Amino acid sequence: MKTMSQTDYRRQPALIERVHGRIVGIGRIDETAVLDAYRRWAPVYDYTFGLVAREGRRHSVEVINQSRGRVLEVGVGTGLSLPDYERHLEVVGIDLSPDMLEKARERVAEEGLNHVTGLHEMDAADLKFADASFDTVVAMYVMTVVPEPEAVMRELARVTKPGGEVLLVNHFSQREGVRGWVERRMAPFADKIGWRSVFDISRVQVCDDLELVERKALRPLGLFTMLRFAKRDEAARQPVAAE
Repeated sequence: MKTMSQTDYRRQPALIERVHGRIVGIGRIDETAVLDAYRRWAPVYDYTFGLVAREGRRHSVEVINQSRGRVLEVGVGTGLSLPDYERHLEVVGIDLSPDMLEKARERVAEEGLNHVTGLHEMDAADLKFADASFDTVVAMYVMTVVPEPEAVMRELARVTKPGGEVLLVNHFSQREGVRGWVERRMAPFADKIGWRSVFDISRVQVCDDLELVERKALRPLGLFTMLRFAKRDEAARQPVAAE
């Protein structure tokens, strides 16, 4: 069986996302593909990918629990993380998938999660919240799924208060080794599996007002990475006037 080489990728430009000639993503993702994929995943998500992603999810929530104020979880899915947030936080969740949100709402009702004040069907690239609405914004296992990750990052930054934080947990691809080889072979099937296996970290480093303050490889096997960004205070970014 023939495998897809780098040359083969160049013959399929519709599958490739480039920045300054560098491949930063491979695989076609659109809203319909996302909804279809997560409609299929919703009934079994908690017992499949939910288990694989558990350590990254728990680590991120532990970090957030040390903070105060309002938290926005983008891509809340079936709400697996919601019971783990400390009750001193006010948590709001959004997701594009109504099938996932239905399960999240059931979880909130069944477990009496009164600190969760809203679960909304919403596009992460077009958040219906005012600027600086949240102290912490977290997106776990989201950026490889959305059609326009750069647009999503700008929205996450916009709704975060100055001095607040944006946390990501995500898979970022490798260029070399066995893992890189596997990721490239999976790439053309992004629309079927619902996420990009080839995804460069540069795609989430697009906001001048977000400073990367922590990068941590997570279990299992470092497949996922936590990135922690601090939103700069607007006053601190203004140039000092000459006397």
